[in-house]
Amino acid sequence: MTEPEVASLRQLPAVATVLATAEAAVLVERHGRVATTDAIRQAIDGAREALRAAPSQAPGAIEIAQQAQQLLEARAPGLRPLFNLTGTVLHTNLGRAVLAEAAIDAAVDAMRHAVALEYDLADGARGERDDHLRRLLCELTGAEDATVVNNNAAAVLLCLNTFALGREAVVSRGELIEIGGAFRMPDIMARAGARMIEVGTTNRTHPADYAGALNERSGMVLKVHTSNYRIEGFTADVGARELAALAATAGVPLLHDLGSGSLVDLSRYGLAKEPTVGEAVADGAPLVTFSGDKLLGGPQAGFIVGRRALIQQLNRNPLKRALRVDKLRLAAIEATLKLYRDPDRLAQRLPTLRWLARSKADIEAQARRLQAVVAARLGDAFVVEVGDCRSQVGSGALPADTLASAALVIRSRGSQVALERLAAALRLLPRPVIGRLAEGALRLDLRCLDEAEEALLPDALAGLDPDDLAAPRP
Repeated sequence: MTEPEVASLRQLPAVATVLATAEAAVLVERHGRVATTDAIRQAIDGAREALRAAPSQAPGAIEIAQQAQQLLEARAPGLRPLFNLTGTVLHTNLGRAVLAEAAIDAAVDAMRHAVALEYDLADGARGERDDHLRRLLCELTGAEDATVVNNNAAAVLLCLNTFALGREAVVSRGELIEIGGAFRMPDIMARAGARMIEVGTTNRTHPADYAGALNERSGMVLKVHTSNYRIEGFTADVGARELAALAATAGVPLLHDLGSGSLVDLSRYGLAKEPTVGEAVADGAPLVTFSGDKLLGGPQAGFIVGRRALIQQLNRNPLKRALRVDKLRLAAIEATLKLYRDPDRLAQRLPTLRWLARSKADIEAQARRLQAVVAARLGDAFVVEVGDCRSQVGSGALPADTLASAALVIRSRGSQVALERLAAALRLLPRPVIGRLAEGALRLDLRCLDEAEEALLPDALAGLDPDDLAAPRP
């Protein structure tokens, strides 16, 4: 090692020296002494390697502390708030439904205090956690009884395992759906221990197909609402009411899986009509399953409503304990369901429904308010315009129906590479901004940007460096 190299290395501050700086004191307060010390050592090691490669002036204690800060911030959890400007309201990869304030408050209370989760306050004895939701679910759906598990796939799994374990489950070929992540209904049926019996064809299934398949080995008939795709043209299927009667004649229950599920008629908010849970119950299905974190707008959950005797059998299945939900989600679910008791104000209080019902004119006005400030944050290398776009519901709900919306349409004055670099820079902001690259532009659909969030977006973009975005890359 040469003398200049040795001299440079000797100039590096000691860990204790860096810890004594005011900058490091802030890091210790924010991240703790152990994590801060580790980051300082890592920053010193990095500086040492750089000096060995090219001897120069060694960084001082403050500079090392600043480098440690960057290292600590880089370790920040990925599960942090972001701006969903993709145009997909229920984006599976971004956490689906944003909860109502009432649900958030309820979950916080459950975190902060002991709660009567499985304790009967009237009798002073052990209670049932499902009791917190049973009455509400029955009230809102017209069902005799109800139970809840951690998601809708689990609800279907529990039903199949309870009534079709080692037996046959009859289902139409046109309803063997695949949901996100290559998760397929036939796989769920197999894991539940049921033998799948396919009837009909992809596009046409008739009552006689079901009747011919039902026998002494049958355990259940399964009807799946194809919420994430649509078959049109020369089609036929068997309605839930007729299918429930067929299943009852064979002495087996019908399970009607609604998938997304909705407790209200969405057409009153200008959306496409979807079958409601109440309608499925009224059609005679003794078991109906649906999700909590999709069209219902609550936390992740799977609901099962239907006949009391069947629900009681489900609750006796040992799998039920493995699939149950904790006190935080129960509190949030209960608060969300209570909002449905006041349908006139539901769209004001439930973010999912509020965003789905937003008018294009309202979103376009918001885009025009933000256009100039966003253009200023991005610099002269980009052009920001207000343009039309189409939003979608997401999470497999209403896939063929889109919503008229408006977006900030960003184009590069240079190359497409610069636009991709901008999209990447937005994703790496302390509060990421997630848009959609399409047709040579980055589109920021503002449908899910509330008024309070609108005020925060310009500050979030302040972290961008226009000169760096515009600089050509080798």
